[in-house]
Amino acid sequence: MSLLYENENIRIETEESEVPWLKIFTRYPYREMSDVPAEIKLEIYDLLDIIEREMISCYAPEKINIASFGNYLPHVHWHIMARFKEDSFFPEPMWGRKQRDANLDLPSFEAFCRQVVKKISYIERKL
Repeated sequence: MSLLYENENIRIETEESEVPWLKIFTRYPYREMSDVPAEIKLEIYDLLDIIEREMISCYAPEKINIASFGNYLPHVHWHIMARFKEDSFFPEPMWGRKQRDANLDLPSFEAFCRQVVKKISYIERKL
């Protein structure tokens, strides 16, 4: 896992995985989404939208999974994953039971990440 982007409210990390997977964290460790100030909630949803649209554009996945659990880490964060019928866990969640061995041939994750940061930077400049 590595840092992809951060500002005063949010940080985005990559997750080591066979599928494209990013995570959005609040910088302050809010326990629940209802604790998060409204302007940061809006920022999270804007980032979720940017990431989802870029995943669809780059990878044409079967489905985008967006999840927020935080049972082990009680800190507001969101997982965004591109899922494919051929991935090792589909249709199970990525932390579920493995269904098969997979060898996905996907476009560059690094190029995808650069595009996400470019889109976020463009939106920030407009604000």
